[in-house]
Amino acid sequence: MSTKKFNGVIKLDVRDSTPDWELYKHTVPPEGSPNILFILYDDTGLATWSPFGGGVNMPTLQKLADQGLMYSQWHTTALCAPTRSTLLTGRNHHLNGFASITEASNGYPGQHCHLPEECATIGQLLQDAGWSTFWVGKNHNVPETDLGSGASRKYWPLQQGFDRFYGFLGGETSQWYPSLVEDNHIIDQPYSPEEGYHLSKDLADQALQMIKDQKASNPSKPWYMWFCPGANHAPHQAPQEYIDKYKGRFDNGYEAYRDWVLPRMIEKGLLPKDTQLTPANPLPDDVAYPPDNVRPWNTLSKDEQKLFSRLAEAFAGFSEYTDVQVGRIIAYLEESGQLDNTIVLYAADNGASGEGSPDGSVNENKLFNSYPDELDENIKYIDVLGSPDTYNHYPTGWATAFSTPFKMFKRYSEFAGGTCDPLVISWPKGIKALGEVRNQYHHSTDIVPTLLELCGLEMPKVYKGVEQLPLSGISLAYTFGAEKDEQTRKKRQYYAMMGTRAIWEDGWKAIALHAPAPSDKGHFEDDLWELYHVDSDPAESKNLAIEYPEKLQSLIKSWFDEAEKNLVLPLDDRNAVEILTTPRPSEEASRERYIYYPDTSEVPESVAVNVRGRSFKILADVEIIDPDCSGVIFAHGSRFGGHALFIKDKKVHYVYNFLGIKPEQKFISSELKPGKYVFGMEFIREGMGEHHESLGNTKLYVNETVMAEGPMRTQTGKFTLCGDGLCVGRDSGDSVSEDYKSPGKFTGGKIQFVGVTIEKDQYRNLEKLAAAAFAVD
Repeated sequence: MSTKKFNGVIKLDVRDSTPDWELYKHTVPPEGSPNILFILYDDTGLATWSPFGGGVNMPTLQKLADQGLMYSQWHTTALCAPTRSTLLTGRNHHLNGFASITEASNGYPGQHCHLPEECATIGQLLQDAGWSTFWVGKNHNVPETDLGSGASRKYWPLQQGFDRFYGFLGGETSQWYPSLVEDNHIIDQPYSPEEGYHLSKDLADQALQMIKDQKASNPSKPWYMWFCPGANHAPHQAPQEYIDKYKGRFDNGYEAYRDWVLPRMIEKGLLPKDTQLTPANPLPDDVAYPPDNVRPWNTLSKDEQKLFSRLAEAFAGFSEYTDVQVGRIIAYLEESGQLDNTIVLYAADNGASGEGSPDGSVNENKLFNSYPDELDENIKYIDVLGSPDTYNHYPTGWATAFSTPFKMFKRYSEFAGGTCDPLVISWPKGIKALGEVRNQYHHSTDIVPTLLELCGLEMPKVYKGVEQLPLSGISLAYTFGAEKDEQTRKKRQYYAMMGTRAIWEDGWKAIALHAPAPSDKGHFEDDLWELYHVDSDPAESKNLAIEYPEKLQSLIKSWFDEAEKNLVLPLDDRNAVEILTTPRPSEEASRERYIYYPDTSEVPESVAVNVRGRSFKILADVEIIDPDCSGVIFAHGSRFGGHALFIKDKKVHYVYNFLGIKPEQKFISSELKPGKYVFGMEFIREGMGEHHESLGNTKLYVNETVMAEGPMRTQTGKFTLCGDGLCVGRDSGDSVSEDYKSPGKFTGGKIQFVGVTIEKDQYRNLEKLAAAAFAVD
């Protein structure tokens, strides 16, 4: 029941009564309120894009920069999900509960990865104020345990203030075979790569459709769109013609790129004239994390140089292709007369990514399974990098290059290489200074206050009955004026990510050098702090700790003050395996037996049965009706890692695809006639390999008969980070095996259900249970 007072008149007869429509009117924004288009890339250092002096051509971004402002000192949290939380709420990432990515959540006030009700989102405020609100592309702010079709929707976009959503909920996905969500439900991609599909194109199509639909019915209503493509996050996949545009561009190597790009950045006014280039490997040996080292270009073999160059070409082609898709949206806004009063923000959520390791990768999933890449294997794919055949990521040398002149890259919150990112703001109606650079120090928490000011709104003290936390950021609208050298109005900003930490205050910055992944405890009290005057030395090239010890101690105290206010502690520098295997509460109790049915949405990896590092069994109750029955019975993963049970050539096949490494491990039955069957497989883990992969023996069953048997190895980590979930009756994404083509829909028979178990019971005991259940049908 509404709490608003009815001011009409109610009599027995409606003819004698007076309605009160004011009670039910929608909130209407003031006339002339702006539209907002916020384009947010992933994993992009300041020295990447052409408007900022970089080697990746971005025609749409260049057009926006020419009619707007570029920011040289805009900072993020150094990691995607935490930064995105700040862009949603305007509060520091720990206040949002996002100390790290959702996959690393923990049960502490600043680390749980559930957006608190005390932090209302920009979507909620604009939606309530009368804007249409759209979110297209990446999310990564839904708790990992809430990604399934039957899970709570509390933290999904539509419950966080967005009218429409189309994209993916995890941290990354294939550009050719993405895992997609539309509004509140999981969907299959609309068409295949062979038919011209690429995620960046699809997202632009969906964005255009949402805006066009809104203008068809409510042309006077302003809108807010958060457009978050998969670029530039791995996998770096793009149409071949865009990758080929960069052929030879990076052949001189990443050190040469750094030498080339720094003068260009200085010439554009992004950096002081005396800016020094920092070392490619800046960390002391006792602090450096070996997988993040940079291999000098002149120490690489010819094949390594060729491969590393091509990996950079694929990345560049991916970035430009996505920018061209964004250009389609900008062109429509211009053609339809909307661009003049549309605030366009174009940015990245953290620095360039070092997750490709010093050697790069054609299958990034190897990194997340602690399995080494081998040059002889990778070089085979050099001509198809960026295609559906690879899940590629460039080496750490390019992460350093694209973050020039700063130290390190993504994840390192103490250095600008992890936090200083490109930002362009264009608003023809509201920004008169065109093509200029702004050097004021700002942070991702400052975007929400800026948009609220430009829309004439304020963050309420109480929202939906919940007292709100104050905004952490400040508006940067003051930088839109002609006084481009005005002093920054921001006073302080702390940083903390995965054990790294720093604080900026009034032009000075203190950082703590910390050795990650200790075996016993963090020893954070032993960290060595350094001091930089970043107003004059934004590259953080000259440590002033000895010259200004009192200033350093003052900043260290400020960091601890901010840590207390923002729920930063405890610090967590554990290794990835420890963090990712931290127990987390779920709506579903832990179990050893999982039952899956056909004709349902794919089950995301995060909530699917976990067969990693253990013995497991799969049983499928299937009736073959047509002698030519074929297709997928069960599939989980992709060509880059996964397993599948399917019928082909009248035989049942079980394939375990170990990290995409050929040959696939195959177990095949003899020919089958029509009838009712229990198909199954059983893997008995017998030991562990050099890289912690599980080694053991596998049997393929038809009813109680062993049809094939042999050794098998299984992955220690996930099949995919975010995508290609578990399916029954089809393979919703990229096909697990080379022996069928996705979706490989099961035809000519009937699947009752598929059971996957990690129980210790022998296969035959479970087979009897399955047969009994099937007999009921």
